[in-house]
Amino acid sequence: MTSQASTIFSLQAPKDISLTEIEAELNQIWQSYGITGEDGALPAATRATTFTLVVYEPEETQYLLASLGFYHGPIDGILGPQTDVALRRVQVKYGLTETGTATPETLAVLREEFAKRQGNGVTGETGNGSTSYSLATNSPRIADEIALRNPCRIIALCPIAGEDEGVKAQVSAYCPIQKQSSSTLICCEYITLSGTTAALERIGGMIPALLIGGLPKFLWWKATPDPNNTLFKRLSAVCNNVIVDSCNFNEPETDLISLQELVENGVPLADLNWRRLAAWQELTAEAYDSPHRRAALGEIDRVTLDYEKGNPAQALLFLGWLASRLQWQPVSYQKETGDYDITRIRFVAQNQRQVEAELAGVPVADVGEIVGDLIALRLSSTNAQADCGTVICSETGGCMRMETHGGAQSAGLFQQVSSLSEQKAEALLSQQVQRWGREALFEESLTVIAQVVKLGVKS
Repeated sequence: MTSQASTIFSLQAPKDISLTEIEAELNQIWQSYGITGEDGALPAATRATTFTLVVYEPEETQYLLASLGFYHGPIDGILGPQTDVALRRVQVKYGLTETGTATPETLAVLREEFAKRQGNGVTGETGNGSTSYSLATNSPRIADEIALRNPCRIIALCPIAGEDEGVKAQVSAYCPIQKQSSSTLICCEYITLSGTTAALERIGGMIPALLIGGLPKFLWWKATPDPNNTLFKRLSAVCNNVIVDSCNFNEPETDLISLQELVENGVPLADLNWRRLAAWQELTAEAYDSPHRRAALGEIDRVTLDYEKGNPAQALLFLGWLASRLQWQPVSYQKETGDYDITRIRFVAQNQRQVEAELAGVPVADVGEIVGDLIALRLSSTNAQADCGTVICSETGGCMRMETHGGAQSAGLFQQVSSLSEQKAEALLSQQVQRWGREALFEESLTVIAQVVKLGVKS
């Protein structure tokens, strides 16, 4: 059941201030706020006492270009040569002055085209089939999701295109009002810092001072992860957890390797897309709980994964998890693109059994909000006597395709993944900030994925 959205009370609408006045202004907000309850008394307000969340929100130009199929590089907020070429393509196509820069006219056209596709229920595609991104707004949406459970401080870093005019700072405070607890306001402090990428890097040394001392610190990096990015390195070094969402990766295979490099460098990493696989992982483990089925695990030598065409990150993460649990070693990787994106990966099990895995990016008419969601999976064996056949799916059509997929063994067990209501990044984020540190299963799965993808690079 969908929960009703709470009413937002603003203690302080966004207010422009200088960088040196941030803490003083926040203190002033809490000293002077007022809202009268039904009984005429002021409800208690709880100020940021749980953690600090730093959100790096990439400049919108690359998101728009990628969603409309003009740009195929990393979403990093750096408007370099690839972005220049993409902008020129847009400007030529729509009869604009060709500058290679994000002029107001160019951005207006991109926003209009993006809105048309969103409004018509159609998503744009990048060169690898990735669907369009949801652009963030300047609303307290993130604060709302998190403040329902935790009063915290959110620091939003917003790179912008154009001339370097320094960094602009804003402060605000938002409090969701719940009917069942209207006598108490649980509030988030919001600090927004906007400027060019270079300007934000210049003031990077000041940002750690804005993190609340003695409390957990989280970094939600919404751009393509880059181990060499100066600002990223500075912030990840002082945060307890670095959070990404691989469903938005523009180059998923390459970016997953980057995640593995971060793990190797000791960065405590979390991927919201990994959390979306929890139900699939639980049902898979449950399918082999009984002793006789558990004994048949070693007979599995065929794995088929279907996902919504566009981003193979979820399929790769699931396969990495399965291979790491069963200690399969990857030995080959092949990829074919077309109506279906087919990736074939071969492993060797501990008993020297050859394991064949196929990942299929399936074109679907109704693409969901999450790019690359799993549709169905099939585990089976070429040994017709082995009782290890399992099909798990998210819809009847997926199960039917898996049942008719072929093979010497019929699936002995069918399970269906229930629709998950909290798949959106903000909802998953509110769960992720309840924990921090390193996630062993995720890191082990990433290790396998990196080994797999690198086999494709070598071939």
